[in-house]
Amino acid sequence: KKTDIMFINLETPLIKGCPATVDGMVFCGDTKNIEGLLAIGVNVANIANNHAGNHGVDGVTETRALLHNADIAVTGVDGPLYKNVRGIRFAFLGYNDISKSQPGITNADDAVIKKEIIQAKQHADIVIVTYHWGVEYRNQPDDDQKRLGHLSIDAGADVVIGNHPHWIQPIEFYKGKLITYAHGNFIFDQMWSKKTKEGVIGRYIFYDKQLIDVEYLPLLIQDYGQAEFLEGEKAAAILADMKKQSQILATDGK
Repeated sequence: KKTDIMFINLETPLIKGCPATVDGMVFCGDTKNIEGLLAIGVNVANIANNHAGNHGVDGVTETRALLHNADIAVTGVDGPLYKNVRGIRFAFLGYNDISKSQPGITNADDAVIKKEIIQAKQHADIVIVTYHWGVEYRNQPDDDQKRLGHLSIDAGADVVIGNHPHWIQPIEFYKGKLITYAHGNFIFDQMWSKKTKEGVIGRYIFYDKQLIDVEYLPLLIQDYGQAEFLEGEKAAAILADMKKQSQILATDGK
């Protein structure tokens, strides 16, 4: 809540009368869950992901209206989202790169990505691109993640942020720009393994229209969705593994 921009990936439509389900992978949350987003200060949400369309275009439309009415800006639809903070103009773009395209959101397409990033760069100081990409439960990004990350920076992106693998993945500096391939889980219910209960929140600090620092805050999910920040040795262990995986990526696994 101390940040100027709290940017999240919202991986479920929020709809009235969200039906309970005990199996399968069709997600939704009740509209009252907007209170949780407001409680932690969320003001920008990406909805371009593989569960956005689980309740069709109507579910996407209802979610967007709910977020708008709560003064939470939405990206992952309709091109760049712009936000001015302390004299810096940010642009946010979101894309879903998971194989099954979702209705009502922006699905990854190279030509569209390049066009929208170029457009955003013409009107913003900082362009932040987020992707839903990769393969679940892997330490390292796959070739398509790396290709899209590099393509985005080549087109003008300043920071690339990823999600979907449910594990923390490494960072990479490409042409002086930062890619965080996956932050791991945050508010989620995968309690069946250590790695799916871990995540990091990225604190990205900008000054004079450039990224000057980044800090990753390790967390552990307790009791189905209760995220707690870690300290001491437990936090250090997560960051050490993230660094190790980043070194492996930087040396092509050698």
